[in-house]
Amino acid sequence: MTWSVANLALFAQAAAKNAGGAGASPTGPTPGQWVMIVVGMIAALLFLVFLFVFFSFIRLWIQALLTRADISIFNLIGMKLRNVDYGMIVRQKIALVQAGVKVTTEDLESHFLARGNVPKTATAVIAAHKAGLDLPWRTAAAIDLAGRDVLEAVRTSVNPKVIDCPDPAKGKQFLDAVCKNGIQLLAKARVTVRTKLDRLVGGATEETIIARVGQGIVKAIGSAHDHKEVLANPGLISEEVLNSGLDAQTAFEIVSIDIANLEPGENIGAKLAGDQAASDLRVAQAEAEKRRAAAVAREQEMRALVEENRAKVVEAEAQVPQAISEAFRNGHMGVMDFYNMKNVMSDTTMRNNIATMTGGSDSGTNRN
Repeated sequence: MTWSVANLALFAQAAAKNAGGAGASPTGPTPGQWVMIVVGMIAALLFLVFLFVFFSFIRLWIQALLTRADISIFNLIGMKLRNVDYGMIVRQKIALVQAGVKVTTEDLESHFLARGNVPKTATAVIAAHKAGLDLPWRTAAAIDLAGRDVLEAVRTSVNPKVIDCPDPAKGKQFLDAVCKNGIQLLAKARVTVRTKLDRLVGGATEETIIARVGQGIVKAIGSAHDHKEVLANPGLISEEVLNSGLDAQTAFEIVSIDIANLEPGENIGAKLAGDQAASDLRVAQAEAEKRRAAAVAREQEMRALVEENRAKVVEAEAQVPQAISEAFRNGHMGVMDFYNMKNVMSDTTMRNNIATMTGGSDSGTNRN
């Protein structure tokens, strides 16, 4: 750029000298010459910019041209202006084209601008294409933008993954279930799954598979009449669980379910029966205590009633002298009647004393 400005200055001086020799004003360049100088500087600047852009994109453009990636120099300039990593886009487009995958440059740019992982998505699409799986670019981009690891999904689809049920990371080593005879069985399964790429967006994750398989194992063991049948043939559990369609609405396809460990546990039926018996005993004791308390309360009530009746008798006996006096005053009772009553009372007292001294048997004999 310095060389061009110097040349333009020399050109202007030469033009001024020529103009002076021709009789022009010796004071400086004419307006027309200034216009030519400005136009020349602008042209030189544009030429330098063109050279910079050309040498910046020429290598990538030549690579795209030789690999038939269909990326022009203007596409590279547009990506640069849109703040797109054009070098990465070119490399990934070349890799996709060489692998035989048809993807437009606009799709790669849009995925990059959407903050997607273009290299990982491109690698996943290439791997799926080589493995014969149907994974269009738009599906792979949607999986990546949904937060799923699309490359790991393709790998799992090609090479099935084994999941432990239950998950040891959750702190539980075995699934416990109880047969109909009350014997507890401890089971551990290994589930082989394959990723279903078409259900990866919106499909349930591994946790759902583990939960459903665990539920199926517990149901299969619980429906068995005897734990010996299950221990003799663990494949019954695998067949029943595998035929239950547990992978519906999930991102995986269950390939196989293998019972890795199966061992007997406690006798839950006997333990529950013992607990029930203890509970029944406590209920019976509570009922007996309730009846005892009711009897004690009834006894107290009867004692209170006896005391009440005694009080009534005492009250009635206290009214006897008053009645005798009233009979004397009214002429209903004479002196002889009074002494006869006294004799009867004395005779009664004597009989009671004799009965007390001789005992109940003698009194019973005398009564007879």
